[in-house]
Amino acid sequence: MAVIHHTTLTPTKLELLASWLPAQPWYRGKSGQQPELVKSGGFRLDDPEGEVGIEFMAATDTSGDQPVTYHVPFSYRGAPIAGADQALIGTTEHGVLGQRWVYDGTRDPVLVAQLLALILGEAEPQMQGTSDTPDPSVTGWFAETGATAAIASTTVTDDPSGTDILVETADGRRLTIHINRVLQPGQDTGGQALGHVTADVPLPDGTTARTAFVVVRAHP
Repeated sequence: MAVIHHTTLTPTKLELLASWLPAQPWYRGKSGQQPELVKSGGFRLDDPEGEVGIEFMAATDTSGDQPVTYHVPFSYRGAPIAGADQALIGTTEHGVLGQRWVYDGTRDPVLVAQLLALILGEAEPQMQGTSDTPDPSVTGWFAETGATAAIASTTVTDDPSGTDILVETADGRRLTIHINRVLQPGQDTGGQALGHVTADVPLPDGTTARTAFVVVRAHP
């Protein structure tokens, strides 16, 4: 189980995200507008090897006329991933662990493998800020039985609607794992989904709404 260290990060995750976010095709802010971000939800997954930190963060940008909540899967590593410079969000100094490389986790094979395991019911979601504490509010679901989480290959593409991870599994399935990058509280899977990950997103009145973070469909 991952251990959550309550310590300093310099720069913080939100500061790294504010610099990286405007360059993404799914960013909703105006050109030249600096995001003003607050953390507004999310969850973690454990790396079975205990090496990579995995977090699915919801962060709300309050800089525009209306708040926009973004979903960013983060991976945290103690060394860079070879050949993955385009996925690097930035580096930060952790008060306990030292320098950490922070990646857009959609390009990190460890995060993608654990996300698929969550969808298939083989990984348990964890509370975002507490060690060794499952988060029962996060649900992974897959319609078919007998699927394997072993991944043969992945291809990742971004567009204004979000991020698609094409996964080819060891048993021959071809799945599109769509990451909803802009979270609409109460948003469902849109129908004909083969699987999903849903979690609670806070509403302005203090309540929460069940929202699709990830939607899985069969790839043609």
